[in-house]
Parts: sequence; structure tokens; C-alpha cells
Amino acid sequence: MSDTIFGKIIRREIPADIVYEDDLALAFKDINPQAPTHILVIPKKPIPRLSDATPEDQSLLGYLLLTVQKVAAEADLTNGYRIVMNNGHDAGQTVDHLHFHILGDRQMKWPPG
Repeated sequence: MSDTIFGKIIRREIPADIVYEDDLALAFKDINPQAPTHILVIPKKPIPRLSDATPEDQSLLGYLLLTVQKVAAEADLTNGYRIVMNNGHDAGQTVDHLHFHILGDRQMKWPPG
């Protein structure tokens, strides 16, 4: 996998507005927000997309969802939030590093597009 902007954020080579970090995950505000609250949660392990995850990543993937829950609570998204994960170019994935979008603080529409 080639290096990505998310790898550079993890290594602090480029700045980001980090809201959460631990040994396995990092969360930071999106620089192009699609909602009043738009936070990305990424694993520190470089997995390009969900379709590239392996059975060995099972516990990490579950951990990331619990991290989304924790970050959303810390962001005080008490009225709800949407979680989005794009998988591949046709789905709108622009960075080849698995990530969850947390979108909140506005009413979401359905279907999403």
C-alpha cells in the first residue's frame, strides 16, 4: 500500500485537529465537513479498504466501531449521528486507508445518495 494523507497525519507529518487517540486508532475533524460535526476515525494499522481486511482484523474492526461510539459521545451527539464507510472508488472513497465518517448535529436525509 502506498502512503496516504492519513498515514502522514498518524506520523504527525501534517497537522490535523485530533479529537481522540490511543494505540490503535486516531480520530480527527474532517477538513471538508459534510455536517456541522464531521469526524474521521481511522485505524493506525494501514488497511486500504474494508474489502482488504482479513480475519486477523476482526477485533480491530470491532474496536473501531466502539471507538466511533466513544468519539460520538465525546462530541455530544446525543440526538444521533450517521456512520459512513466508503469501500472503493465507486463508493466515493478518496483516501486508501480504511476510515469511518461520523456525521452529526443536523437531520440526515434518506436515501443518502
